[in-house]
Amino acid sequence: MDRENILRRRIRLLTWFFIVGLVVSGATAIPLEWELNLITHMLGLADGSATQPTSGFTIWILKVRDALHATNAAYPFMAYGTDWLAFGHFMIAVAFLGALRDPVRNVWLFTFGMIACALIVPYAFLFGGLRGIPVYWRLIDCSFGVFGILPVWYCWRSVREIEALQKNIPAALSQSRPQPESVK
Repeated sequence: MDRENILRRRIRLLTWFFIVGLVVSGATAIPLEWELNLITHMLGLADGSATQPTSGFTIWILKVRDALHATNAAYPFMAYGTDWLAFGHFMIAVAFLGALRDPVRNVWLFTFGMIACALIVPYAFLFGGLRGIPVYWRLIDCSFGVFGILPVWYCWRSVREIEALQKNIPAALSQSRPQPESVK
């Protein structure tokens, strides 16, 4: 298998990884109340029989769960915001299907993905700070950008290598063709 085919296979694999990550991330934004109930149950905090939460993490999870229960009970339409967040993730994932079809022509998607991943960090710190989100939770949010940028950057770099390989092909072909006697 030649180098270009190897690069294209890796690009497809990493692009699928990124697409699946976007879809899963979006899908988890929809059933938040159920997810928080599950987490508190797994931590032994769901039924109130556990001792007082001892870590900042468990205190935060209970606070978010209780706020979400109260909000959904009184104002269920507020969850519509996270439904739209999920929709945004799904649509970005759909856009990356273009990179699967033709990564060289659609290299701009990888550039877009790197920019989006890089902007997660200042966005999470700015708005997380304004909303009173603990720093450790903002770091978790930032991890999506930090880990997401790796496959996208590798795809972008691989596309650039494919472009370089394709530019060398015509030169290599013209050098390998026998020259007519009059040219020699």
